[in-house]
Amino acid sequence: MEKFKKQWEIQHNWQLIFPFLGLLGLGYSAFKLSNAFLKDYHIAFSIIATIPVFYTLLKLTLTIFKKLENKWILDYRWEMIRVFIVFAITGSSSVYVGRPIMKLIGITKENLNPVLYWILFIIIGLVFYQILLVSFGWLFGQFKFFWEFEKKMLRRFGLKKFVD
Repeated sequence: MEKFKKQWEIQHNWQLIFPFLGLLGLGYSAFKLSNAFLKDYHIAFSIIATIPVFYTLLKLTLTIFKKLENKWILDYRWEMIRVFIVFAITGSSSVYVGRPIMKLIGITKENLNPVLYWILFIIIGLVFYQILLVSFGWLFGQFKFFWEFEKKMLRRFGLKKFVD
């Protein structure tokens, strides 16, 4: 355990919650992926298939961590896990917020061209993604990181005058 703490620069035991949540989320994602492909089979096949999918996702995630470690300016390595958790929660939440907004406006797949529907859905999702990203970043104690990330993203969207 001390080797793990040293590798992820964990000074306090409460910081272990983030690697635990990260592994839990990775396990859940591996199970959902396995189950999506093997839903017609017995649940035991999905559970068995979860193990190699989990391993593959873990290796992929650690590779991405290594590439982003020098690019993102964070104080400790364990904070990268916290940032990834915020991105995961924000992405899922923006989809769940976008659907009711579309229904509230009165836009459905039945009353609009499917291509136009999905374009509007993506635009509404992106708008709420921007808001939720900073909000969840604040909740997870990474407001400064996500505010800088948000400003960079808005500049790339051509909204530089609203940021500066």
